[in-house]
Amino acid sequence: MAEVIIAACDGASKSNPGPAAWAWVVAGADGGVERWEAGPLGRATNNVAELTALMRLLEATDPAVPLEVRMDSTYAMQAVTTWLPGWRRKGWKTAAGTPVANKELVVAIDRLLSGRDVQFVHVAAHQVDGDPYNAAADRAADEAARTQAAAGTSYGSSLPAADAARGAVPAARKSPPKTKTVASGRGGRTLAAKFRGTCRCGRSYARGDLIAKNSDGWGHPECVDGKAPTR
Repeated sequence: MAEVIIAACDGASKSNPGPAAWAWVVAGADGGVERWEAGPLGRATNNVAELTALMRLLEATDPAVPLEVRMDSTYAMQAVTTWLPGWRRKGWKTAAGTPVANKELVVAIDRLLSGRDVQFVHVAAHQVDGDPYNAAADRAADEAARTQAAAGTSYGSSLPAADAARGAVPAARKSPPKTKTVASGRGGRTLAAKFRGTCRCGRSYARGDLIAKNSDGWGHPECVDGKAPTR
């Protein structure tokens, strides 16, 4: 079983609102896209498409395995990592007392996140050297929004763009861009390491691994509280 599932999700809406779709991809051990799915939404907003993509990804992955989700939507990221706990406490109302937008999707995502170890990584969209998995999800969502047809591994179809279809995402690029901040579904704060290093516990970490600040510098997130595991 994989130690962590690396995945990305994205939504697309033409004219916003307009023909919309969602998509997710899951990385394989070889650095390529192992499986993916995309589906049409008819006429919908981009925010609905983004939240639906996350919901579908959570439904399609094993809740017992830690999950890293890469996404470019600031709205969806803030909704699930910042605003959701307050919305839940207020009975799915905003700070202004108005109903939460897209409540059904938000409530469903909250249920799917319950008891799971999920890290959310915000990545920049449409970058030449950006995150390959987010780019693959973006292409799949865009194609599904245009055609309004479901596609994916279970349909026997290939990802749009030849490199993604071949699974030719370089293994060296499996980690998110080195300066991106990672927001944790459990409320912690970590970064992708710029360089290799050694944690306070004596174990090393590689470039791109998730690390967190501790009193001695940087190291494994589990070593932040001073209870570093022994080797």
